[in-house]
Amino acid sequence: MNEKLFSLPVIEQITPYISQRKMGELPVVTIVHPKVRAAVTLQGAQLVAWQPSGEKPVIWLSEKTAWTPGKAIRGGVPICWPWFGPAGEPAHGFARTLPWTLSAHDENEESVVLTLTLKSNEQTKKLWPHDFTLFARFRFSDRCDIELEAHGDFEATAALHSYFAVEDIAGVEVSGLGSGFIDKVNDGAVNTSATGKQTYPDRIDRIYTQPEDCSVITDTAGKRTIEIYHHYHSDVVTWNPGPELSCSMGDMANEGFKTMVCVETAHVSSPMVSAGESPARLATTFRVRKTA
Repeated sequence: MNEKLFSLPVIEQITPYISQRKMGELPVVTIVHPKVRAAVTLQGAQLVAWQPSGEKPVIWLSEKTAWTPGKAIRGGVPICWPWFGPAGEPAHGFARTLPWTLSAHDENEESVVLTLTLKSNEQTKKLWPHDFTLFARFRFSDRCDIELEAHGDFEATAALHSYFAVEDIAGVEVSGLGSGFIDKVNDGAVNTSATGKQTYPDRIDRIYTQPEDCSVITDTAGKRTIEIYHHYHSDVVTWNPGPELSCSMGDMANEGFKTMVCVETAHVSSPMVSAGESPARLATTFRVRKTA
């Protein structure tokens, strides 16, 4: 899937490194730069690929996802806003399924920067009665920076719902998660972890409410670690559907759970507050390091 995104016909060459293409029915902004390749859909301002030069793809994307307007894309980094989970309809908010506008871009020999914008309209006010302006900023280089900035007067919950590609979930451990978590598989029970580490023997869906500022995915079979730095957050969510749920999901292959893990920078247990001239922010940074 990653290679397919970069072999699509170019519809518009925006700059030497930035072009617009189309996957299914959805426009995709692609970055092909000497130091990095990346792709962001205009629907949802959703990162669907990031791959520093010399690295395997870092972002997981389902081969069975729909590429149709209004249908959530399975994988990448969906922007869950202005609510996380089933707090409203649609689940995980409307920001990830609405069309955004590419409002700014820049590039140099080291990196490429994109800014996408979403503003409230009649459609959003039927779902959530607030005026807002959202900016999603991306900086692509040997690291990936994503920042969500929300302007208006409101409280919201949110997550940068990041799906990472791993070689085999059986050999994956995530550290730096902190001690306390809400176990969504176990009816929201509140638990503690002595180590702040997580493995994935079956379905896991946990909101860690006292996380460290950096989570590390150790992908033993893939011989690399992925560092996820969290900014302006209250929580870190980690999720893997396990075999049973994976088999029941129409937009995921039956064994899709084996090659992905979600580690999400989030504001769930406490809301992000935007007021007047003080916007709310949620941001994350990804880095990849090879291991022996």
